[in-house]
Amino acid sequence: MVSEERAPSTVRKPRSAERVRAYLEAHGLADGIVVFGQSTKTAQMAADAMGCELGQIVKSLVFVVDGASPVLALVAGDRRGDGSAIAREMGGTKAELADADTVRAVTGYAIGGVCPFDLPPDLPVLIDRSLLRYEIVYPAAGTPDSMVRMTRERLIALTGGRVAAIAS
Repeated sequence: MVSEERAPSTVRKPRSAERVRAYLEAHGLADGIVVFGQSTKTAQMAADAMGCELGQIVKSLVFVVDGASPVLALVAGDRRGDGSAIAREMGGTKAELADADTVRAVTGYAIGGVCPFDLPPDLPVLIDRSLLRYEIVYPAAGTPDSMVRMTRERLIALTGGRVAAIAS
């Protein structure tokens, strides 16, 4: 007789695209998802595919503060995350970009498709002040070939992020 319950190790985890779509559907934003036939895993590639300004692309960067505390930094595509500023905002002394394994472990997404939604509730989110220049922004939608169109206000509200000067 086959049990209808699955062992925890065989439970299928939703793929990133499914996970993001479900989250955005629940928040009335699924219509803003755009999937391309090309990679959008760099900010320039994303801006070219979307036909928008480079600064409208929201880079989701995971930093590790003082070697122990991860933080998600949302930075405009035309800026670079500033490790010193991120460390100060988090009450630390040093912040470095996380490696690929840490990014996946902390967010559940792979580098190139890190989405700022459906994240662990204890992961702090910082949003660079430079994103406030734009009414419409485009964060990744969980895969290296997708983005979601939304207002900056929705981005701030849905991520629960704190706006700060964290880029140069």
